[in-house]
Amino acid sequence: MTFKDIGITLALMCLWGFNFSAIKLGAEQTNPILLTALRFSFALFPAIFFVRRPSVKLRYLFAYGVTFGVGIWGMMVWSINLGVSAGMAGLLMDMSVVSSLVLGYWLLKEKITLNKTLGAVLAVIGLFVCLMIEDGSVPLAGLPLTLIAAFSWSLMAVIVKKSGTRQAFAFSVWGMLFAPLPLVMLAFSFHGSQPFIDLPGQLNGEVWFSILFQAYPTTLLGYWVWNRLTIKYPLSTMAPFTLLTPVFGLLGSMIFYEETVSTLKILAYVLVLGGLAVSLWQPRRLSTPHQSKQINHI
Repeated sequence: MTFKDIGITLALMCLWGFNFSAIKLGAEQTNPILLTALRFSFALFPAIFFVRRPSVKLRYLFAYGVTFGVGIWGMMVWSINLGVSAGMAGLLMDMSVVSSLVLGYWLLKEKITLNKTLGAVLAVIGLFVCLMIEDGSVPLAGLPLTLIAAFSWSLMAVIVKKSGTRQAFAFSVWGMLFAPLPLVMLAFSFHGSQPFIDLPGQLNGEVWFSILFQAYPTTLLGYWVWNRLTIKYPLSTMAPFTLLTPVFGLLGSMIFYEETVSTLKILAYVLVLGGLAVSLWQPRRLSTPHQSKQINHI
């Protein structure tokens, strides 16, 4: 891997990690579900007019859009609105290592290997450590939403795998077509019309920054760069870099929100990220292309 590409990859992990702080900036000031709907609306337009629709069945694009938009980011942004810190949100997303093991076995008939089982166990222990953190960064009200987001991350990987697409960027762009409307419907179902009435007055500079940062550099640019790199280099080279995303997420939260880092928090990071690292490890000859789609933290 060239020094240039290493630098680009590190910058991308930093971008994805700092994205959680950008989310918090907007989620503290407006309805989190509408914030997410706006993210995907801007990421979708005008990009969709310049990207050819991938040759997959419509149901896969629909399933991807709802899972990616509502299941992952709708729930994660909502959890941040309820108090989950930007530093812990990225880590809790990696609980997908557990649901990936279950869904992979159940839906894709993947073999449950020793390293995947050990990785899932370490992650679960890390989750229990998270429950012991008392600084308010992992409130019980928001924790279930983060776990739904983590599960949805694994489900999204299954959808991509089942679709059989080889056009990852186009699949993502066209899948996002089905994200904004379900998010708007979800916001109305839970909160009625009031968030829509309040929204125009809440769209200040910080909220616009949050929306546009999530939409363009994080989603469109980030995903495009990641897929180019995963085509150029093997999974065994790229996968370890993704472990840095929650670390940068915590660093961003420390810088922008003065999040404290306790011994328990460090232990939780070591256990969850260690579990993910163990789960991802495999001999080079067993690496498969679809796995790269399971580790995109955007």
